[in-house]
Amino acid sequence: MYGGFMIITLIMGAIGGLVGKVLQSRMTKYAQTPIQSGVSGKEVAQQMLQHYGIHDVQVVEGQGFLTDHYNPKTKVVSLSPPIYQGQTVAAVAVAAHEVGHAVQHAEAYGFLQMRSAIVPLVQFSSKFQQFALMGAFMTVGAGSTFGDMAMLACIGLFAITALFSLITLPVEFDASKRGLAYIDNAGIVQGEEYTGAKDGLKWAAMTYVAAALSAIVMVLYLVMRFAGNNRRR
Repeated sequence: MYGGFMIITLIMGAIGGLVGKVLQSRMTKYAQTPIQSGVSGKEVAQQMLQHYGIHDVQVVEGQGFLTDHYNPKTKVVSLSPPIYQGQTVAAVAVAAHEVGHAVQHAEAYGFLQMRSAIVPLVQFSSKFQQFALMGAFMTVGAGSTFGDMAMLACIGLFAITALFSLITLPVEFDASKRGLAYIDNAGIVQGEEYTGAKDGLKWAAMTYVAAALSAIVMVLYLVMRFAGNNRRR
């Protein structure tokens, strides 16, 4: 079981790493592509919030690279320095995407509410997954009730992660759709600028697709191992 688990982990990790490298490459390119409108990421975020009548969300400058996010608890859109200050394709695309999450929050977007609701379960799952895996590795094939319980616990914990990853997909795709629509309709980007913004956000979304695929494959592997063990008894 351990060997199969490690193989899957390595394969999915390689896929995720490849997607991450492509994303970083694309974002680096678009971070160096200025837009004719000369609007910064900060200005896009503020204008988009005003457009949607959202007045209780703050836009702040964060730290790092690709660390941009919206925190629904504090109602803060945090933009990394290149995005906050930049007047580039990447800056306006990412800023609009993050405000897209703020708009989802303001409109009580169903999938965002679902994702927020299961965050405590995901945090619990992440803490105990490794312990459940160790128990499953140690008891696999033993035919004991404890072994079955360990495997079922492992499946359940990883299933929570998979569910969270699946719910995250429509949240991210919808935020990008909202952001792209705004910067297009507002004339912030035009022509190839819009194409670049769409491409950058597409690859950002692919990182979530890779994570969801990895989580689903892991759950399926664990289920197949559990079923296989029971058939051999």
